[in-house]
Amino acid sequence: MEAKLHLPELFGSQVFNEWTMKERLSSASYGAWKTCVTEGTSLDISTANEIAEAMKHWAVERGATHFTHWFQPMTGVTAEKHDSFITPAGGGRIIMEFSGKELVRGEPDASSFPSGGLRATFEARGYTAWDPTSFAFIKEGSLCIPTIFCSYSGHALDKKTPLLRSMDEVSRQALRILRLFGDHDTRRVTAQVGAEQEYFLIDKDLYNRRKDLRMTGRTLFGAKPPRGQELEDHYFGAIKPRVAAYMKDLDETLWALGVPSKTKHNEVAPSQHEMAPLYTDANTACDQNQLVMEVMKKVADRHGLVCLLHEKPFAGVNGSGKHDNWSLGTDTGRNLFKPGSTPSQNARFLLFLAAFIKGVDEYQDFLRTTVATAGNDHRLGAQEAPPAVLSIFLGDELNAVVESIIHDTHYTDAEKKMLKIGVDVLPAIRQDNTDRNRTSPMAFTGNKFEFRMPGSSLSASGPNIALNTIMAEELEQFANHLEQAEDFQSALHSLVKKTFTEHQRIIFNGNGYDDAWLQEAERRGLCNLKSTADALPAYIAPKNIHLFVKHGIYTEAEVRARYEIHVENYATVVSIETKTMVDMIRHDILPAVSRYAADLCARADSKKRLDVPCAYEVNTAKGVAKITDDLMEQCRVLASDLEDMPAGAEEAMRYCHDTLLPDMAEARESVDVLEILTASEYWPMPVYSQLLFSV
Repeated sequence: MEAKLHLPELFGSQVFNEWTMKERLSSASYGAWKTCVTEGTSLDISTANEIAEAMKHWAVERGATHFTHWFQPMTGVTAEKHDSFITPAGGGRIIMEFSGKELVRGEPDASSFPSGGLRATFEARGYTAWDPTSFAFIKEGSLCIPTIFCSYSGHALDKKTPLLRSMDEVSRQALRILRLFGDHDTRRVTAQVGAEQEYFLIDKDLYNRRKDLRMTGRTLFGAKPPRGQELEDHYFGAIKPRVAAYMKDLDETLWALGVPSKTKHNEVAPSQHEMAPLYTDANTACDQNQLVMEVMKKVADRHGLVCLLHEKPFAGVNGSGKHDNWSLGTDTGRNLFKPGSTPSQNARFLLFLAAFIKGVDEYQDFLRTTVATAGNDHRLGAQEAPPAVLSIFLGDELNAVVESIIHDTHYTDAEKKMLKIGVDVLPAIRQDNTDRNRTSPMAFTGNKFEFRMPGSSLSASGPNIALNTIMAEELEQFANHLEQAEDFQSALHSLVKKTFTEHQRIIFNGNGYDDAWLQEAERRGLCNLKSTADALPAYIAPKNIHLFVKHGIYTEAEVRARYEIHVENYATVVSIETKTMVDMIRHDILPAVSRYAADLCARADSKKRLDVPCAYEVNTAKGVAKITDDLMEQCRVLASDLEDMPAGAEEAMRYCHDTLLPDMAEARESVDVLEILTASEYWPMPVYSQLLFSV
């Protein structure tokens, strides 16, 4: 009989969290850590030593033998270098030690991590530094200490450092606004994030027989199966036993690691699923999402499954995203994007709303770059994700409020009245006053914005760094203006009205998939950066560089380095996919279809000698042979074009998009027809109907 799960005891049992620290540290050291977290002060070495000793004892009690600084380099995944606690004690014996110095700083080799030119190849040294705002945890026998990662020269080489900087900056600017509204109690405003994670589960044995899945994370070939998602019976459907067992294991593993996994369900496509966590601060949310992606894959392996996090592993069915729910909250428990019940609260809400709308409009190009990857290009605008055009969905009710402010018209609710910000109480705006509008890139969902464009494999840090920084910029502009105003209420009303009026082009409540919207977006002057190759140059647009340098999120060198890394990554991903396609065509597909055509010819010849009708064999053999010859030539062109790829990173990115991807699409079309024509026993790999319906 299965043991009963005691969830409160399980949750966070592998995390050195605040409760554990309070229990195991002296009051002085606990207080010093708490002050460090809330006020940004540094820890002295004696306090660090006490925390390290407590961490070690706690970890060893739970079977840990090693520690590692767990960091997030610009690969988009996490990195670890493990050291054991053992120290020689003489006489062939050892003791277990862990010092404050080892807790606070590490020196991993940085030579093989992407740097975008921030360091020379021979400059191998990098530094990791403990992030005391992130709790340490035990994973597979090692104490994992979340850290930042920087170069020998001090440049940020990771995704956590700029995220922390952006959180500090948006807090600083938001506090200026709150003070204008008479709020002197709030000491910090925190960016809050909930990152929903979509994924596919497929059978491991079938996965191992697909070279494209193993090499690239997606199927480079695959004819549409007889059945896909047309019946709409998978979404929120009953969870199959094998998947349910996986989800149960996943939940329990995540709960032990302190990840508040809340929701699980089947998604739209066959074999597609989703996990959604509870809302938390952006730093913790981004750390935990990295853990979620890693744990999803490891738990799948235990169940004979493979978890696919690619944005579009199967053409013809929905791909996977990472919906980023973002808002701002105060340390006094208020959500700044939740409409209030007093004139002052609603005025504050409308001001923050105006700042967000203005920021998304002015920096729509940069927000697009934060979700630009080779994988996400296959997903955006493909009937399961928003288009590449940024817009904001407010819902009819809130949109009517905005329109009434812009035009000084009566807002219709229970009574008709003209709204004056800071004086009138808005009609009660229900928290769930909007639908979720799956076609909108940025939807207001009652007290937060859901950014639906990020891809499933993406680090959540990039989009949230951008949202935090953009919001900080707009709040700074608003604070500079309002702090100088002689009449605050009048200036506030004018500012909100002016902002809504000048930036209403970014608001769209309709169907983002409609071609008419793309034409309308162009008329409004909105960006439509359809591919990563189109989007990435905006990364280094002067206004975008200025934004991040001004607020101290990146240096100009750090911005340009990240641009170089993204450009190189795109070209590398596409070239790997091209090489894999060439290899599969040459070594798997052409030999298989040739054997099939030869067998058909042999059977046709035997039938002819017996004067037996053989139209099927003859016609099929001719069709297969013709497409096989076409495919051979397409493969030759693909291989030749691959060899001609330019050496420069930017030229290579453009070449991949303009030349290699069309080559691959043409070759895929031929292969998919051959799959349909070829008898299943000859086809060299599992097909979609097996992959999507095997679990």
